[in-house]
Amino acid sequence: MIEAIIFAITIVLPNLALMGLGFFMQRRGEASQVFIDQASSFVFNYCLPCLLFFSVVDSEVDYAKQITLIVAGIVVTFILFVGAELYAKRFVSRPIDQGVFVQGVFRSNMAIIGLATVANAYGERGLSIGAVYMGVVTILFNILAVITLSRVSKNIDDTWVSRSVMISKKLFTNPLILALLAAFTYKALMLPPLTGVVHKTGDLLAAVALPLALICAGASIDLKSMLHPSGLSMQASIGRIVIAPIVAIAVGLSFGLSGVHMGVLFLMVASPTAAASYVMAKAMGGNDVLAANILAFTTVVGMFGMAIGAAMLRVLALI
Repeated sequence: MIEAIIFAITIVLPNLALMGLGFFMQRRGEASQVFIDQASSFVFNYCLPCLLFFSVVDSEVDYAKQITLIVAGIVVTFILFVGAELYAKRFVSRPIDQGVFVQGVFRSNMAIIGLATVANAYGERGLSIGAVYMGVVTILFNILAVITLSRVSKNIDDTWVSRSVMISKKLFTNPLILALLAAFTYKALMLPPLTGVVHKTGDLLAAVALPLALICAGASIDLKSMLHPSGLSMQASIGRIVIAPIVAIAVGLSFGLSGVHMGVLFLMVASPTAAASYVMAKAMGGNDVLAANILAFTTVVGMFGMAIGAAMLRVLALI
C-alpha cells in the first residue's frame, strides 16, 4: 500500500508543483495573460510537436501492439460522449450549455497533463505509447466536439458541409497530428536515425514542452471560477473526474489491458478537461463561462482523482 501511495504521489506531485509555480507567478504579476497566450502558443506549435516526433522516432515500441489500447480508448470516448449527450438532452435545458457540458465530460487534457503524468509514471516507453494513443484519440475528440457544439449555431451558412471543412482544417493544420504523421512516415520509410544538431535542437525544444505547458496551465487557473462552480459545471466535473476514470477501468479490463497499457489508458482518460474545450466552445457560440468553470475545477481537483485512482490500481496490480 505504501508503495502504491508513493507511486501515485510521484506521478502527480511534479505536475501539481509546476502548476502551483504558474499560479504563484500569476499572483505576483510575473505571468500576464499575454505571457500565457504566447508561451502556450509556443508550446503547442513548436515544443510539443518536437516532443511527440522524437518520442516516436527514437522509440523501439511495436506500435502494432498498441491497437488494443487505441481501440479501448475509442470505445471509452464514445461511451462518455453518448452518455453525456443523453444526460444533456434530459437534464440540460439550454442548447448553449448542452454541447459545453458534453465536451467537458468526454474531452480530456491528454496533450499536457496526460502525457506529463504518463512520462512521470513510465518514462520514455510510456511517453511513446501515450503519444500514439493521443494522436488517434485527438482526431476523434475534434470531430465529436464540433458535432456537439454545432447545435447552438444560428448561422445559415453553417451546414454539415461547412462543419466537415472545419474539422478537416483543424485536423490537417494541427501541429501535434502533423508531427505524429511525420514520425510514423519516418519510421515506416526506415530512414537513418536523426543525430547531431537536428536531434539536439529537437531534444531541447521537447524538454521545454511539458514544464512550460504545466506552468501556463497553473497561471490560467481562476480561483473564483474554481471555488464557485455552478450546479451544471459541477455535474460535468463529476462526469470528468469520477465517471470517466471508472469507465476507462471497466473498458480496459474488458479488453484485457494491464501494466503500462492500462496505466496509459487510465491516466489519459482521467486527466482534467482539455484546455482546448474552452477555446472551441467560445469559437462556436457555446457558454464559454460554463466551459471556463469546468476547466478550472477539473484542472486542480482532477489531479487528486488521478493520484487516488493510480494508487488503487497499483494496489490491485493492474498498472
